[in-house]
Amino acid sequence: MPQYTFTVSEEEERERLDALLGKHIPEHSRSFLSQLIRGGSVTVNGTEQKASYRTRKNDILQVTVPEKSTPDILPEEIALDILYEDEDILIVNKPKGMVVHPAAGHAAGTLVNAVMAHCRGSLSGINGVLRPGIVHRIDKDTTGSVIVCKNDAAHRSIADQLREHSLTRRYYAIVYGTIPEDNLTIHRRIGRDPKDRKKMAVVPPTAGKDAITHVHVLERFRNFTYVECRLETGRTHQIRVHMASAGHPVLGDSVYAGARRSPFRELQGQTLHAGILGFRHPVSGEYIETQAPLPAYFEELLRKLRAEKLRAQ
Repeated sequence: MPQYTFTVSEEEERERLDALLGKHIPEHSRSFLSQLIRGGSVTVNGTEQKASYRTRKNDILQVTVPEKSTPDILPEEIALDILYEDEDILIVNKPKGMVVHPAAGHAAGTLVNAVMAHCRGSLSGINGVLRPGIVHRIDKDTTGSVIVCKNDAAHRSIADQLREHSLTRRYYAIVYGTIPEDNLTIHRRIGRDPKDRKKMAVVPPTAGKDAITHVHVLERFRNFTYVECRLETGRTHQIRVHMASAGHPVLGDSVYAGARRSPFRELQGQTLHAGILGFRHPVSGEYIETQAPLPAYFEELLRKLRAEKLRAQ
């Protein structure tokens, strides 16, 4: 196991433990180092401390980095719709109904199972054994672009771009109701729903995390609106929560649409698609943008709504 030992200098005094570790061990992400602190793999003068510990001059920090574990999940030969691939990055167009990484009730058939077979061991390990290569995720019933990193350097670069909000992420959705504005920005904090911890919700200014969604209307129908949503931040269920809070929940959303029911009986899950993903390549620095085409079910819903609109004219 790799081990690091260093002494806190006078200039480093009063820094947070996790921040200081990030400076001394830049090859690992701050979130990974925080996990090591919580797991007892970091000591200060021989004693475990919290990530928020403020260091003192001449403190002796010792860090033990465990060897990477082999994921206890099996590669599966599942066909992938690949939008872009090189030796560092893989962009996949995820289908509806596929879970991104294994969890309770979903030990197989996930995107991770598929990319493990496709990449044959070339995946970053920063996010742990159940999420090799995965920097971000989209919900089971959300379709579209997911970025997979084949090595730790690529993972750190993409994770940094996520934190800086410099990734381009444009989603397409059909929402309930007719939005009168052509453009609107929803700026509301998101956190765990205090009444149901399995859900997210818009929360008071003192709680949750800042969240910003820019909405552009593409097409209006009698009872629905087709929109493009650009994420400035990336919180869990952000678009679904923000659109519901604005009175326009995503069509088919069984969690955040309340009593509204879809008139399309064949629809399973929310009508939400991660269409455009843009990023700076972690090695070349070149800006790369991919576009995942709308899935067939989404196109069919638009066809039906347009036909209904024509009949009403």
